[in-house]
Amino acid sequence: MTHPLIDRLSTEFGWPVLNDADAVTAFTDRPGAHVLFVPGDAARNLETADVAVILPELKMAFQGKFDCAVVGDDIETDLRQNTRVLKTPSLIFYRDGDMIGNIPKVRDWDEYMLRIAQILAQPVAAE
Repeated sequence: MTHPLIDRLSTEFGWPVLNDADAVTAFTDRPGAHVLFVPGDAARNLETADVAVILPELKMAFQGKFDCAVVGDDIETDLRQNTRVLKTPSLIFYRDGDMIGNIPKVRDWDEYMLRIAQILAQPVAAE
């Protein structure tokens, strides 16, 4: 991580930084809902810092209904391609190992609240 607001997520909040596919699987396979923050290039995309500030506030607003992790630079491209969530910054939501939704780019607060509530209400897709 190269931006202080992204680094803060792991240093201040204790969120894991996931640097390989096994770490992503271990994090998202746990019971419950999880959010992966895919920051993108903070130097080129000014929205990255905004989402890094907003996500902890969203986590508090949803009172522990999901936990969060930061996707490391080394695996970001592969994860974006595998999930087909190509825009950054992105929030990718999982429940019990299955992707249940995503929110790319920065949004206004009301849209985050509405979309996250809708995502968390989604059943996991049957395969």
